[in-house]
Amino acid sequence: MLRPLSLLTLLVVCLLWTTAEASLGDRLPEFRECVEVCSRENCDPNNNPTHIPLHRRLLFWTCPQECDYTCQHIVTERRLAAGQDITQFHGKWPFVRVLGMQEPFSVLFSLGNMMAHQNGLAKLQQSIPANYPLRPYYVLFAYFGMATWIFSSIFHVRDFRVTEQLDYFAAGAGVLYGMYYTPIRVFRLDKRTPRRQSFLRLWSVFCCLMYAAHVAYLKLWRWNYSYNMAANVVVGLVQNSLWSYFSWRKWRDSRKSWAVWPGVIVAWLMMVMSLELLDFPPLWGALDAHSLWHLGTIGPTIVWYNFLVKDSQDDLANTIKSKDIKA
Repeated sequence: MLRPLSLLTLLVVCLLWTTAEASLGDRLPEFRECVEVCSRENCDPNNNPTHIPLHRRLLFWTCPQECDYTCQHIVTERRLAAGQDITQFHGKWPFVRVLGMQEPFSVLFSLGNMMAHQNGLAKLQQSIPANYPLRPYYVLFAYFGMATWIFSSIFHVRDFRVTEQLDYFAAGAGVLYGMYYTPIRVFRLDKRTPRRQSFLRLWSVFCCLMYAAHVAYLKLWRWNYSYNMAANVVVGLVQNSLWSYFSWRKWRDSRKSWAVWPGVIVAWLMMVMSLELLDFPPLWGALDAHSLWHLGTIGPTIVWYNFLVKDSQDDLANTIKSKDIKA
């Protein structure tokens, strides 16, 4: 879960996004020449083209892409030998692929986040009664989380247009669903009163229309990285401001330690979000700042589900206590 202060850091990343898209490596004459020669010598179907191993063909590696990957590392090694800096190619660092995966650690940590949501789902189903009215919203949150990180892992395995779009659309859906269920808990829109049920229906329709408009703009009008990032920042800022307010109010009224867990998550995410600003070439050719950001979100996800369980159990206990008092 992103929190308001960490989202401010993300906003800075959004403002700098356009500069990240351009890559010096793409314009290097030695890189272009290397790709051209490699493609001419190894990719001619009429001149014994170089064989591509099965596991890479299964991930849709083509001969020209093999040349591109190989030349990235040839140029990088030459630049390092000459005392020059490592540069990006096509907006990415020259990662060392593993089993055909372009960004192995980002894949691994994305799957780690997916498992954190999966374990959180099991915890919700085990610890919260099925008749608790907010449980369906929390369970759906877990499913959105798992889908988000599955598509993230697919995108980091192979960066294609379609995998990029699926990653962005899944992430957008996850963020928007977070904004959807947050006011339901904070303002208890799940309670079956005519006014709240009417507002809940309107809120549900509004969020569905927002997502449809978001996807339609990106898919049918313009694929805009800055807009996509800014939209997620704004939506995330709204929901996390509401959760921060709820957490402060809960702690003020109850003085229970678990009520401050969202605040701890804020501080942690602020720290790991700085990695998105302090980008650096990948360690061992595979571990970069973005993958470490994915690693840093696993712990907060686990804590978040613990918070949801504690809050639900506390709400149920207060409900039972109120009924006993009235009786």
